[in-house]
Amino acid sequence: MSSSVAIVGAGVSGLSCARALRDQGHHVTLFDKARRPGGRASTREQAVGDRLYAFDFGAQYFTARHPDFVDQANGWAERGIAARWQAAGDDAWVGVPAMATIVRDLADGMGVRWSSHVQSIVRRAGSWSLTLTEGAAGPFDALVLAMPAEQVAALAGAQDFTLARRAVMSPSRPCWAVMLAFDAPLPVDADVLRDIGPIAWAARDSAKPGRHGGESWVLHAASDWSIAHLDLPNEEVADQLTAAFLAAIGLVAQPAATRAHRWRYALSSPGSDGAYWNPGLQLGACGDWLLAPRLECAWLSGRMLAERIADSVEDSPRAASTG
Repeated sequence: MSSSVAIVGAGVSGLSCARALRDQGHHVTLFDKARRPGGRASTREQAVGDRLYAFDFGAQYFTARHPDFVDQANGWAERGIAARWQAAGDDAWVGVPAMATIVRDLADGMGVRWSSHVQSIVRRAGSWSLTLTEGAAGPFDALVLAMPAEQVAALAGAQDFTLARRAVMSPSRPCWAVMLAFDAPLPVDADVLRDIGPIAWAARDSAKPGRHGGESWVLHAASDWSIAHLDLPNEEVADQLTAAFLAAIGLVAQPAATRAHRWRYALSSPGSDGAYWNPGLQLGACGDWLLAPRLECAWLSGRMLAERIADSVEDSPRAASTG
């Protein structure tokens, strides 16, 4: 039995769920407030003079440990859009030529409605309707919220108290990211540095497989530092973390360009549910906050939710009467 399903959020979990639901025969419509695929796996390019620099300023890599996701990663590798990155670990992978490539691949052919900001949801007469900044959408038989826990709590609060409570109890941690462009390669032996002062992670992004362009580094501040400096202006964050990085590696060279970005919902709290599904309301949620803070877990969570929706449909009285 097919149904119409709206998915709010076209990140890895939402797209994974959407693909699995489509394979089951459901009609899926995805909404995302961003202008293009990426989310926390976004890539940014910046030209400085005649040189182009690229930065994976969110997720730096992804792991592949679960057999199903290993198959997915190997499939990407066979198509040349993912590769192993030993500098980050034996089970680390990156998108090629950018992290956003794998999200674009998941979104391909899914007809995502980009630049669509869902402001509220309402259930009437057994179906769901959405209010967007630019209008309305619906009705839909089922609704999936594939967003950070804080955003799920805000949308679901008036509709499903249990889901909203679980989301509230799963707060995300912020992370300041700084992108640094240099005129020449830095004399640093390692491509990845961890736990240097206020910086939890520093990586030479230009050394990742399939990368081209100038010497680019991405710094991720430690969670405690990010929380303490959450509302600091971008320029001050860039200055402080750049100074800490250069001091740690013992260099006085100044970058050709710097840029900071605040990820307010960067690192989710680990969960145990995997996914959430309320068959009575036909309302679900998926995302790494329901499993573990890894891109792989976001993908698995979306698949898990699709399976629960399929089981719910098979067990419904309507399915039994038409089977």
